[in-house]
Amino acid sequence: MQNIAIFASIGVAAVAVVYALILINVISKKPSGSKKMTDIAKAIADGAKAYLRRQYSTIALTIVVIFTVLLYLLGWKVAVGFLLGAILSATAGYLGMTTATKANVRTTQAARSSIGQALSIAFSSGMVMGLMVVSFGLFISATYWLIIRDIEAIIALGFGGSLVALFARVGGGIYTKAADVGADISGKIEAGIPEDDPRNPAVIADNVGDNVGDVAGMGADLYESYVDSIVVAMVLGIGLFAADRGIIIPLLIAAAGILSSILGSVVVRISRIGIALAMNCGIYLATILAAAASYLIARYLSGDLRIFYVVLVGLLVGIVIGFITEYFTSNRFQPVRNLAKSATGGTGPSIITGLALGMLSSVAPVLVVAAAIIIAYKILGLYGIALSAVGMLSTLGITLAADTYGPVADNAAGISEMAGLEPEVRAHTEALDAVGNTTAAIGKGFAIGSAALTALALFAGYTQAVGLSAINLLSSKVIAGLLLGAMLPFIFSSLAMQAVGQAAERIVAEVRRQFREIAGLLSGKTAADYKNCIKISTDSALRKMALPSLLAIASPVLVGFVLGPEALGGLLAGGVASGFLLALFMANAGGAWDNAKKYIESGNFGGKGSSDHKAAVIGDTVGDPLKDTAGPSLNILIKLMSIVAFLIAPLIITTYSLKVRAIVLGVIIVAIATYLIIAKYYGRRREKNTS
Repeated sequence: MQNIAIFASIGVAAVAVVYALILINVISKKPSGSKKMTDIAKAIADGAKAYLRRQYSTIALTIVVIFTVLLYLLGWKVAVGFLLGAILSATAGYLGMTTATKANVRTTQAARSSIGQALSIAFSSGMVMGLMVVSFGLFISATYWLIIRDIEAIIALGFGGSLVALFARVGGGIYTKAADVGADISGKIEAGIPEDDPRNPAVIADNVGDNVGDVAGMGADLYESYVDSIVVAMVLGIGLFAADRGIIIPLLIAAAGILSSILGSVVVRISRIGIALAMNCGIYLATILAAAASYLIARYLSGDLRIFYVVLVGLLVGIVIGFITEYFTSNRFQPVRNLAKSATGGTGPSIITGLALGMLSSVAPVLVVAAAIIIAYKILGLYGIALSAVGMLSTLGITLAADTYGPVADNAAGISEMAGLEPEVRAHTEALDAVGNTTAAIGKGFAIGSAALTALALFAGYTQAVGLSAINLLSSKVIAGLLLGAMLPFIFSSLAMQAVGQAAERIVAEVRRQFREIAGLLSGKTAADYKNCIKISTDSALRKMALPSLLAIASPVLVGFVLGPEALGGLLAGGVASGFLLALFMANAGGAWDNAKKYIESGNFGGKGSSDHKAAVIGDTVGDPLKDTAGPSLNILIKLMSIVAFLIAPLIITTYSLKVRAIVLGVIIVAIATYLIIAKYYGRRREKNTS
C-alpha cells in the first residue's frame, strides 16, 4: 500500500512537469512583437540569466563545503539528500525565471489585442513556476523516501532547499530593490520622468530585479516551505497509523493539491470575468477540490477524519491570510487609501502612517495562525500542526502562479512604456500590473503564514529528536536562547536593509553621472548605458548576501553546541515569534506604500508628478526593501534555523561535551572572522578600483 501511494505521488509530479513543459511550449510560440520590444526583452532576459549564473556559482562553493561536512558527520545519505534538495530548488527557480522572461514581452504583445489574452500568457508563466516548484518538491520527497527510507536523509532535502532559498531571496531581494529604489529616486523624484522611462539608466536593472527577486527568489522560498512541510509531516507521522499511513498521507495530500491547482488554473486562463476575480475563482476552486480530495484520503485510506479536519484548517488559514493581506495592502480598501491621503501632508506623515499600518496589519494573521495551531494540536497533536502546513501549501501550484504573475505583468508594463506603445496597450498592461501588485502582496502574506506553520512543525520535530517534552522558561539557558532568537530577525533585517541602501546609493550616483555626462540623454536623443547599473546591482547582491546567510546557519549550530539543546529550543521559539511578526509588519507596510503610490498615480489627490506623488514615492522607497528583501527573507531564516537544529539534533545529544563545545565555538569564530576580513578587504579594493 505504501509503495503504491508513493508511486502515485511520483506519477502526479510527472504529470505536473509535463503540463508545465506544455505551457512553456505554448508561451514560446506566442508572437513577441516588434524588434524594439524583443530587444528590450532580450536585455532583461540576458541580465537575469547572467545574474543567476553568477549567484549559483557562488552558492555552489557553499554547497560543496556543507556537503563535505555532512558527508563526514552524518553520512552519504544525508549529504546526497542535501545536494538533491539544493539542485532541484535551483533548477525550479531557473526554469520559472527563464519562462517569465519569455512571457513578459509576449504578454505585452498580447495586450495589443485584448487584456484577456495578455492575462492568459502572464498567468500561464506563473503556473510554470508554481508547477515546477510543487512537482520537483513532491517528486524528490517521495522518491528519496522510497529509495533511502531514512529520516535524517529526507530532512536534509529540506536543508538543501533552504540554503538555496536563503541565498536566492536575500541576493535577489538586494538586487531588485537596489535597482528599484535607485531608479525611483534618480528618475521619478529628481529627474521627474515616469517609471520605466527608457531614459533612466537603471530601468533595465529594475526589470531584471523583478525576475531574480520576485520570481526565482519567491519560487525558492516556497519550494523550501513545501518540501519542509512534507518531510516533517512524514517524520512525525511514522508509527502514528497502521501500515505507516502517516508517512504517505502528506504525499497524497500534496499530490491532490497539484491536480486541484491544475484544474483551478484552467478557470483563470479561459475566464473573461475580470483579472482579480478570475484568479480568485481559480484559487477557490483549487481549495475546494483539495479539501474534497483530503476528505476522501482521510475517509478511505486511514479511516480517521481528523486528518481531513487539520488539512481543512490549513487550507482555510491560507485563504483567510490572503483576505487579510489584501485588505491591508490593496488600494481598493480604506487602509491604503488613508495612507495615500497622508501623503498630502508630506513625506513624514506618509512614512509614519505606513509604519503604523504595517504594525496593525500583523495582529489578525497572528490570531489566525495561533488559532490554527491550537485547533490542529487539539485534533491530532504535533502531526496535526505539520499536516495543517501541508494542507495550506497543497494548492501552492496556483497560489504561487498568482504571485509570479505579478512580476511578469510588471515587466510587460515596463516594456510597453520603454517601447513607446499605444496608450490603450499601456492601459492594458497597467491594469495587469495593478492587480499584480495585490497578488504579490497576498503571495508574501501566504508565504509568511506558511513559513510560521512549517517552522513550528520543524520545531516540534526538533523537540522530539532531542527528547524534550517541554521547554522550561525558568531555565537561564532557555531564556538566553529565547532572547538571542528574538534578536536574530532584527540583525538579519538590518544587514539586508543596509545592503539595499548602499547599493541604491551607488545606483543613484551612476544615474546622476549619466544624466550629467551623456549629452542628449534626458532629451531622448541618446541611449542610456544600462549595463553599468546592472553590474552595480549584481556585484552588490552577490557581495552582501553571504553574511546574513552565514548568520542563519551558524546561529543554531553555535547555540546548540555551546549552550545545549534546551537553549537551542529557546532560540527557535524566539526566532519564530519575532521573525513572524516582523515579516508581517515589513511585507504589509511595504505593500501598502506601493499601492498607495499607485492610487495617487491613477489620478487621486495630486496625481502623477505632484508633491503628494513624490511623498508617496519616497514612502515606497522605504517600503521596497521591507517587502521584497528583508521581510520575505525572514520566512527562510526561521525555517532554516529550525531545519538546521532538526538536522544536528543527534550530534548535540551524543557529543555535548566541554571539549566539543570549545572546538565548535572556535571554528565558528574563526570562520566569521575570516569572512569579515575578506569582505572588508574586497570592499576596499573595489572602492579603490572604482575611484
